[in-house]
Amino acid sequence: MSAVGSATAPKVMSYDEALERFDPVMGLEVHVELNTASKMFCGCPTEFGAEPNTQVCPVCLGLPGAMPVVNGKAVESAMRIGLALNCEIAEWCRFARKNYFYPDMPKNFQTSQYDEPIAFEGFTEVTVDTADGSEVFRVEIERAHMEEDTGKSLHVGTSGRIHGADYSLVDYNRAGIPLIEIVTKPIEGTGDKAPLVAKAYVAHLRELLLGLGVSDVRMEQGSMRCDVNLSLRPHGQEKLGTRTETKNVNSLRSVERAVRYEIGRQAALLADGGSITQETRHWHEDTGVTTSGREKSDAEDYRYFPEPDLVPIAPSRDWVDRLKSELPEPPRERRARLQQEWGFSDLEMRDTVGAGALSLVEETIAAGASPAAARKWWLSEMARRANEQGVDIAELPVTPAEVARVQALVDEGKINDKLARQVFDGVLAGEGTPDEVVAARGLAVVSDEGALSEAVDRAIEANPDVADKIRDGKVAAAGALIGAVMKEMRGQADAGRVRELILAKLS
Repeated sequence: MSAVGSATAPKVMSYDEALERFDPVMGLEVHVELNTASKMFCGCPTEFGAEPNTQVCPVCLGLPGAMPVVNGKAVESAMRIGLALNCEIAEWCRFARKNYFYPDMPKNFQTSQYDEPIAFEGFTEVTVDTADGSEVFRVEIERAHMEEDTGKSLHVGTSGRIHGADYSLVDYNRAGIPLIEIVTKPIEGTGDKAPLVAKAYVAHLRELLLGLGVSDVRMEQGSMRCDVNLSLRPHGQEKLGTRTETKNVNSLRSVERAVRYEIGRQAALLADGGSITQETRHWHEDTGVTTSGREKSDAEDYRYFPEPDLVPIAPSRDWVDRLKSELPEPPRERRARLQQEWGFSDLEMRDTVGAGALSLVEETIAAGASPAAARKWWLSEMARRANEQGVDIAELPVTPAEVARVQALVDEGKINDKLARQVFDGVLAGEGTPDEVVAARGLAVVSDEGALSEAVDRAIEANPDVADKIRDGKVAAAGALIGAVMKEMRGQADAGRVRELILAKLS
C-alpha cells in the first residue's frame, strides 16, 4: 500500500530535546554494486551510463526458459567483503527467490539470499571525532549476502517522483548487476552521536571496499546506497521501538542528515501521543526531510523459497583461507601508516579522514603532488566547493590526477595559486584538462621581462610616495607596488620576479 506524504510539514522536535527524552537505535543496510565485468547471472556488461536497455539479455530480463549461471568473481568478492568485516564464511549456502512486484524487477522476483547468506556474524569498528577527541564504536554485522540489483525507473514530470509523474520509463541495464547487501545488527548506545556514527560507518565501508577493489562505491551513481533504519525508545526502556526505513540514501552527508531528521520527526510524533508506522520513507536531498513511501513488508510477505535454477555454493576452506591471507591492509592500520609517511599531525589526519578525502589525497600524492599540496587543495579549495554545492567531496568532477597536474603547473612556475583556483573553475565546469583550461583561458603566468618591467615602471610612476619609502630602505612597502602590478596583469605576473624588479629599480 502506498502513501503520499502529508501536504502539511510534520512537526520536528529539536535534536537536543529529542535526545533528552529518547534513545535512538539504528540499523544500516548498505547495498554495494560489485565491479565485475558481467552481471550476477548472465554475461551482460555492467558499464555505467550506457544507452537504456542496451545491456540486457533473456536472463536478466527474466524471459521464459532463460537459465541463470552464478558469476564466480562475484562470489569471491562477496567472501572477501565478509572476511574484511570479520564474518564467518558459510560452508554451504544457496540463493532464494524474493517475490514481489515492482516495474523495475522484470522477473517479478529478486534472486537473493535469505536464511543462508554467504557471510554472517561479523563486526567492524568506526571512529567518530568529537570536541572531546576520538571515540570508537563497534558495529556488529548480522550478514552480508549476495543478490542482484533491480532496474531503474525514471519518473517523468515536475516532481521527478512517481507521485505526480506524467509517465514512467524503465531502464533494465542495471537489472542483474551483482549486489552485496551488508546488514548491521541494531546499533545501540550511540546517543547524540548517532548521525555521526552512521556517517562514519558508511565512510568506513566505502574506504574498506575501495581497498578491497571490489566496487567503485560511487554513491552519486548508485553503486553504493544506504537504507537507514531508525527507531526511538524512552530512556531506560529495553524494548525496541517501531522502526522506519529511509531508502536509498546516496551520500555520506545525507546519511547523517537523514538520521538526524528522523530522530526529530519520530520524537515529535511520540511526544504528542502518536505512534510510528513501520514503513519505508523517501529521503529528499533538496529539503532535508523524509516522506512516507509504503508500509514496510516483513520477511514472510516476500514468500522466500530456494532458487530452483541455481546450485548451492560451497566454498572450500582452502579458498577461504587463501582469500583471507590476501586481504589488504585494514583501514585503521592504513591510516596510521599514511599519517607517518606524510608527516601529518593528528589533527591534520583527522580532518583529512573527516572530510572523506583520505583516498583522494593518497591518489593525488601518487600522481606526483607533495602531501602538503595534496591536502591543501582537497581540504581547502575542493572541500569549500563541495560544501557550497551540498555534495560529498568525492562527487566533485575533478580527479586526483588533475589536482596533481594543477600543482605541477604551480611548481613549474606556469601558474600561481590564485590562477590555480581559476584552473579548477574550468576543470570543474568541464572545460577540459588543467593544461587545456590554462591555454583556453589564457591563464599562464607572464614571464616576459619586457612586459613585467614596463608594468613595474607604471606602478612606480603611479605611486611616488611608496617608491620614496622603498628608496629610503623601507623594503616592506614593496608589497603595495607588487599588488598594483599583479592587479594590472590580472594576477598573471610572477610575484617574486616583480619584487626583484621593483627593488632593483629603486635601490
